[in-house]
Amino acid sequence: MNSIQIQDVKIGPGEPLAVIAGPCQAESYDMCVEVGTAMRDRCAELGLGYIFKASFDKANRSSIHTERGPGIEAGLELIAKVGQTLGVPVTTDVHEPHQATAAGEVIDLLQIPAFLCRQTDLLVAAAKTGKAVNVKKGQFLSPAEMKNVVTKLTEAGCTNQMLTERGTFFGYHRLVNDFAGLYDMSQLGWPVCFDVTHSTQNPGGAGTSTGGRPECAPTLARCAVAASVQALFIETHPNPSEAMSDAATMLPVPQVVELLGELAKLHAVVSGS
Repeated sequence: MNSIQIQDVKIGPGEPLAVIAGPCQAESYDMCVEVGTAMRDRCAELGLGYIFKASFDKANRSSIHTERGPGIEAGLELIAKVGQTLGVPVTTDVHEPHQATAAGEVIDLLQIPAFLCRQTDLLVAAAKTGKAVNVKKGQFLSPAEMKNVVTKLTEAGCTNQMLTERGTFFGYHRLVNDFAGLYDMSQLGWPVCFDVTHSTQNPGGAGTSTGGRPECAPTLARCAVAASVQALFIETHPNPSEAMSDAATMLPVPQVVELLGELAKLHAVVSGS
């Protein structure tokens, strides 16, 4: 398996567990710094790599009336400023090729949403920025089918890429995680990340918004670390119930701080470090 590097964070075999964490939406600079500071400091204490995450636009909301975020110009400026303040790399999701180009100027890791993982123009645009690219596996794809995504990125010149598992559709309002599939994706040659919080979603389960079972997140995170993933993706918020998006699945910051301690110990056992 290849390893990748995003600023000072190395992700791959033999490297510390990496944590991509932050609020779903970049609601405000102060809130992002609050969350990012807690995550950065806890990861530093545990010897884990840390990348701050927030979205400037939530383009795939259940309802047309729900809050989407500050938009590309203000949002990228906010996220980049948070990264500079915290001294950590940052990531955000992009939905269109022109967004990838703009984000590539200030963002360290470009994230391709699961619903868009087969969009060739978007993948090529992200690859051509020269930045690392993290692609979330579509809920409609098998792990083996992600080989085509890897091929697109590689042939477009991407030399730093990662794949993320975030659940597969199963019936109505339900996602399931295929932990054997984590192994299958690891055989494609690039680090594998596990999306802890989105995996607890009940898509459309709340009618005009997505429901969730955040109480399952710690169990899923432990299973993923035991299955030897190289990174974890966790959305966290000071007050999840008041969040502008993903209120049903985000974890409170204190809970994530505590959980990371357990996961660091588990990773040390699994990796033999």
